[in-house]
Amino acid sequence: MSMTPPRGKLKYHCVEVIAGPDGCGAATELKGQRLLSTEAPRLPLASCDRASQCACRYLHHEDRRAGPRRADEKGELGSTWAYTNRRKSRDRRVSGR
Repeated sequence: MSMTPPRGKLKYHCVEVIAGPDGCGAATELKGQRLLSTEAPRLPLASCDRASQCACRYLHHEDRRAGPRRADEKGELGSTWAYTNRRKSRDRRVSGR
């Protein structure tokens, strides 16, 4: 059985809960957290104390990771050892004998 997402859906699509102008404590606690869209709570949140006036919304993201994580993705130089060729002789698998 294949675990690939259905056509048109991203595997790690996620949402962030954005509190409305007068957001409740439950929404502000989720500030900055990315939740997989399949696991995200329904709005208004269950513990919302302003459910009748809730103005919270979802901000959609293609991936739950935020920003670059690796040095080369950030435009920084990585470790020098990663760019050093430490081979001293020709490749032993090359036939030329």
